[in-house]
Amino acid sequence: MDEYSAKDIVVLSGTQGVRKRPAMYIGSTGSSGFNHLLYEVIDNSIDEAVAGYCNHVTITLMEEDDMDIAEVSDNGRGIPTDIIPKVNKPALEVLLTSLHSGAKFDNKIYKVSGGLHGVGLTVINSLSEYTLVTVKKNGNIYKQRFSRGIPTSTLSKEGNTEEHGTIIRFKPDKEIFSVNRFDGTALEERLRDVSFLMPGLKIELIDKRYEEEKIREFVSEKGIEDFIDYIRGTKAPITKPIIVQKDVDSVKIELAMQYVEGYAENVISFVNRIKTSEGGVHITGFHTALTRTITNYIQKNFKKEKQVAIEGEDTREGLIVIISLLMQNPEFEGQTKEKLGNSNIKSVVDSFVYSYLSTYFEENPSEATKIITKVIGAAEARESARRAKELARKKSMFEGPLLSGKLADCTESDPEKAEIFIVEGDSAAGSSKQGRDRFYQAILPLRGKVLNVEKASDEKIFSNKELHTMVIAFGTGIKETFDINKLRYKKIILLTDADVDGSHIRTLLLTFFYRYLKPLIEKGNVYIAQPPLYKITKGRSVSYAYTEAELDEKLKELEGNASIQRYKGLGEMNPEQLWETTMDPKRRLLKKIMIKDIEFAESIFTILMGLNVSERRRFLEEHSKEVNFLDV
Repeated sequence: MDEYSAKDIVVLSGTQGVRKRPAMYIGSTGSSGFNHLLYEVIDNSIDEAVAGYCNHVTITLMEEDDMDIAEVSDNGRGIPTDIIPKVNKPALEVLLTSLHSGAKFDNKIYKVSGGLHGVGLTVINSLSEYTLVTVKKNGNIYKQRFSRGIPTSTLSKEGNTEEHGTIIRFKPDKEIFSVNRFDGTALEERLRDVSFLMPGLKIELIDKRYEEEKIREFVSEKGIEDFIDYIRGTKAPITKPIIVQKDVDSVKIELAMQYVEGYAENVISFVNRIKTSEGGVHITGFHTALTRTITNYIQKNFKKEKQVAIEGEDTREGLIVIISLLMQNPEFEGQTKEKLGNSNIKSVVDSFVYSYLSTYFEENPSEATKIITKVIGAAEARESARRAKELARKKSMFEGPLLSGKLADCTESDPEKAEIFIVEGDSAAGSSKQGRDRFYQAILPLRGKVLNVEKASDEKIFSNKELHTMVIAFGTGIKETFDINKLRYKKIILLTDADVDGSHIRTLLLTFFYRYLKPLIEKGNVYIAQPPLYKITKGRSVSYAYTEAELDEKLKELEGNASIQRYKGLGEMNPEQLWETTMDPKRRLLKKIMIKDIEFAESIFTILMGLNVSERRRFLEEHSKEVNFLDV
């Protein structure tokens, strides 16, 4: 056996430990962790605003040596620069180089805060090629520079000023990260959310990474009332917004909710201005209270009517909810703070919401009736859908597999290695079946355009043959039976024609995925295949172009006199061409579908696929000039 003794034990200092295991602190060294560095700095400025000492934050994005850098400035109190006697170092230096140091542990300087572990600035400094901190405080300007967690200069005074605040500029370390760009879309979403939660706070985003500098300003006057108006967008309201703020057991609860036309629930939650994208006990408490309030109201006021049993999901159909908590000592699951875990908060939120909504229903019977009507309709539709699914299951038992004659499956049984193409039309399906690698590529053809689920009830969706077959092929189930662990294919690839009809079919499919199989998108399982637009032939030389620009480039290379074929349909390609251009993993182009801005995605699906025709027309007219290519 190999000897194992004390000499084998490695002791790392704080910053060394962060650099050795960065994912422990920021989740990953990919895009999410890269962005998390910036969020940590911004959250410190937001904590100053929450405490009442800051009303203006500016974020500037720049580029340096093919790596994004960021600068965050605020007009808060400024990081302390005086000496901490115990370590005989300036407080600023300690905050940048020592884990678990800060002013957020005793709830004195910051009553509530997003940063709880005292590791934020140290982690940013440890994982950055350099960090430059400027503090304006007590009439002086202080500066200190760091590199990879280590001070490269001492704290020095470099001028006088009447201003106050902190400026932090940092350049993420390319030795740590596999990416080099901050996600501007995700950042805008975060800043917009914060502006709604902090009425009166002005946030500026200056993006200097492009030839034309981009400046965005985020500020809200009415706060959460503006927020729910934004989230609702063009969706037709059923009820008035319910907006309430109250302090309960040292927890400040801010709640906005509204029922709209449609079937999807949209819950957005925050704790100390940090979005809890995975929810937590506060959302569980809200759901419990909402179901109990509505069930009790129905039993009390709708006794004569014969009602179907109400379940929790019925009370949330078409519901928009924004819930924000300010509290001391929140317990988040993980450093990235995506889920709240304090067990006592469930009962706090449950009790408050139940009490408030019960009173609201009694005082606003017309609004309550609108809600109850919506909920009962959802329950009846759910029951109809359940019966439809039972019939489908019975049919499969007595008539054999529903997939018979549709799915051309692969022989590979390991989902990590298997992929399925959703193909438009029988002709393209025939070519793709012949051209594929049968070992790991499955083919599922579609006939015509699938159902627009944005305008359909669950009952219609569950009875739709095309969608039903698709879900069975994936193996995941749907809605309450959905289980991503049962997914039979790592990649689900949408393969449609490069024309208007193909784009429409692709959009219909994406609407279905987004509304009913969203985890597949969130986990990165859904892709769009990119068939070529053109085939260029000159003599015996054959090449393909996937864009107009690529066509022009290839024609220049061939110096003219080339034959050009425009592919409008996949069926125009023979199996060999389809394989080498669109299906061969070594040569094909795939676009992974991702959700960067959940509120924007909600709005776009509602506008483009929803019931409001005039709103869709307005959107198309406004954005018509942005279309680069329209196949007519």
